[in-house]
Amino acid sequence: MADLIPLAQAHCIPRRGSEHRLPEAQIREFHQQVPEWQVAADQRSITRTFKFADYYRTMAFVNALAMIAHREDHHPDLSVHYDRCAVNFNTHDVGGLSENDFICAAKADALID
Repeated sequence: MADLIPLAQAHCIPRRGSEHRLPEAQIREFHQQVPEWQVAADQRSITRTFKFADYYRTMAFVNALAMIAHREDHHPDLSVHYDRCAVNFNTHDVGGLSENDFICAAKADALID
């Protein structure tokens, strides 16, 4: 679905089983739409640190991201600090990256744009 529309406009669908783990070529393709994100060396997760001017803006981002995660039923690992938030996506149920990780990464990016 996300290959037909921009990732930020797509929606997550449940993914279970290793058959939904993205191959390297598809990871590279999706990564082009979220270039600020770092793909882990083992290609099992993507991470980005968002930086903010103060705690209020950091928490506003965290809360907005939490609403997206709830709506998409796809939840990141977060590391929240005064002026930044590190966001890490992976799909535990597939043992690596799925399309859902890139969809949510694009939606996180859209919060900043």
